[in-house]
Amino acid sequence: MPTDVPSAKSPFDASTERVERVLCFTAHPDDIDFGAAGTIAAWTAAGVEVSYCIMTDGDAGGFDPLDRERIIELRAEEQKRAAALVGVTDIHYLHERDGYLAPTHGVIKQIVKLIREVRPDIVLTMHPERNWDRLQKSHPDHLAAGEAVTRAVYPAVENPFAYPELAEAGLQAYKLPWLWFISSPESRENHSVDVSNHVDAKLDAIRIHASQHPDIEGMERVVRAMMLGNGVRAGLPEGSSAEFFHVVAVNGSTTIAGF
Repeated sequence: MPTDVPSAKSPFDASTERVERVLCFTAHPDDIDFGAAGTIAAWTAAGVEVSYCIMTDGDAGGFDPLDRERIIELRAEEQKRAAALVGVTDIHYLHERDGYLAPTHGVIKQIVKLIREVRPDIVLTMHPERNWDRLQKSHPDHLAAGEAVTRAVYPAVENPFAYPELAEAGLQAYKLPWLWFISSPESRENHSVDVSNHVDAKLDAIRIHASQHPDIEGMERVVRAMMLGNGVRAGLPEGSSAEFFHVVAVNGSTTIAGF
């Protein structure tokens, strides 16, 4: 399992929690690689089954006007290749329009459906709160993804009377243990993972998304520096790298059903 860094603020104790399946929801292809590819590489190396759900096709991304006609296909292929580098092959798409994602009931129902199908121990998604320290973390689609997943996680996923047609189709209500957020405001981050052994895998995955990076070398320098800074912030030995999350216990020893 990943080396989770003990923190008095974190509700998640990696030494006692059993994680077998993780389901990740992000707004665009490449979001998950920037936010959590190091942790995901550590999970898959430990035998955890990780699935992705990309909520838009990323059709408004990129810089080359010549890519417009093939941008959806290009970005899906990039995500497939990047995911494989960190041990993920199960990728789902909601095919929402890039830049237009909203936490509608149509979107939330699809999220509920997938969570009930996969029945993960952790759902990982983007943070629904705006980050004023680095606004680029708070693309409107990122916020919408986080809000839609949060609404799905509670109460809809565990309410047998929410979207009853799903239960009628055999997808029974499910109590999710953990919700992890990436792209969080720093004040919300309460859990870190030592990913020092998976930095190269993370950067290799990010590089695959070449259509989104006009300066790949500059991007790599920034990401390396951020991960090293996270290692310092997490109190790890010099030269270590970390990824940070806002972890929320949804159903655990400290929660009460219905509250």
